[in-house]
Amino acid sequence: MTTADTGRDPAERIAAALELVIDELVRRDWALICAESCTGGWVAKVCTDRAGSSRWFDRGLVTYSNEAKQELLGVAPTILAAAGAVSQPCAEAMAEGARGGRDDRVSVAVTGIAGPDGGSAEKPVGLVWFAWALPQQTLSSEPVHLPGDREAIRLGSVAHALDGLARRLAA
Repeated sequence: MTTADTGRDPAERIAAALELVIDELVRRDWALICAESCTGGWVAKVCTDRAGSSRWFDRGLVTYSNEAKQELLGVAPTILAAAGAVSQPCAEAMAEGARGGRDDRVSVAVTGIAGPDGGSAEKPVGLVWFAWALPQQTLSSEPVHLPGDREAIRLGSVAHALDGLARRLAA
């Protein structure tokens, strides 16, 4: 597990990553779908704050409960039972379910423990799993441990989600 980039201001990271994401999505004529849990729709909000986002943003799904993850994203109950909502299999299933196999859509999924409670020795507060699904590319995911209080963890998650998407679109 990596520790997130805490050397730069998250708002600056978000702005820089979002510029790259927008440029690549528009250039490729793709649209973004967000599948969010612990961020509560914050990634989608940052995207739709931008005028003209309807050209490159499709939708955001806030799937906070396990039931919502199953109903809206098709996350298998067996994944949730075996690995839990804050896990690689769940994040990947969220990203794949959001994209729905469409060749003109990319997705980012975020699921984690923002605190202040809910953590454990195996899954501490600040653990966030991210997954990205792009057309004709391998699904990718990674865990990050973010420091700070609930607000800092959630803001850092938004920044990391967009940073990760920008890196993958540029590759």
